[in-house]
Amino acid sequence: MPTAILADDERLMRDQLRLRLNQVWPELDIIGEAKNGEEAIALVQSHRPDFTFLDIRMPGKTGLEAAQAIGNQSHVVFITAYDQYALEAFERGAVDYVLKPAEPERLRLTVERLKARVSAPPNDMSEIVAQLAKQMGVALKPTHLQWIQASIGAELRLIPVEDILFFQSDEKYTRVQTSRYEALIRKPVRDLAEELDPTLFWQIHRSTLVNVNAIEGVARDLRGRHLVLIKGQPDKLEVSRSFVHLFKQM
Repeated sequence: MPTAILADDERLMRDQLRLRLNQVWPELDIIGEAKNGEEAIALVQSHRPDFTFLDIRMPGKTGLEAAQAIGNQSHVVFITAYDQYALEAFERGAVDYVLKPAEPERLRLTVERLKARVSAPPNDMSEIVAQLAKQMGVALKPTHLQWIQASIGAELRLIPVEDILFFQSDEKYTRVQTSRYEALIRKPVRDLAEELDPTLFWQIHRSTLVNVNAIEGVARDLRGRHLVLIKGQPDKLEVSRSFVHLFKQM
């Protein structure tokens, strides 16, 4: 059974779209709803739906920004009020969309296209969204990683990045440390450094990223090495010479 998530900041619009989809595609299982882009991204990462319906204009992260973050994790269908420039951009980009209000006949045409895509892998929306934004004259905010999927024993947990104190890699795994627990992921620090907000996470060593808000202070040991002290944690994280300049003002 195909699955979907609906994201629109207007509850009435979500209710109407759910009703219309149930009428024209009763087999579609709507497994979650979001009222903004951040919630939509989190739902996609935790549930991996076949389809994600995204309102173009939402507070916080817009539908375009959410689609950029979703990448190829789900087939994206944009929801939009009638906008000539948006529709022209969607048509040129071969992007699926639903018009507000969702009229059954028009929605049925969209559903037929979606059914043909269920078994195909989703397109990576990152480049498509950049092209759409340019055609529509919309400026996109930089997209940074918002959540981390990490293993804690046999459990898989979704962790907001702002809750993470630091990341520390060894040859095989990366340790994800929060104030309450430790988890493991396979993504190395060098990849995380490219995906995380650099104003929130500083790389202090080739194997370590630290949340700026978690820094208690910086100390020096008997060998003259700089060590970052973490609030509420016993860890002392070594700063390599390449990154000592980050703490000159501290």
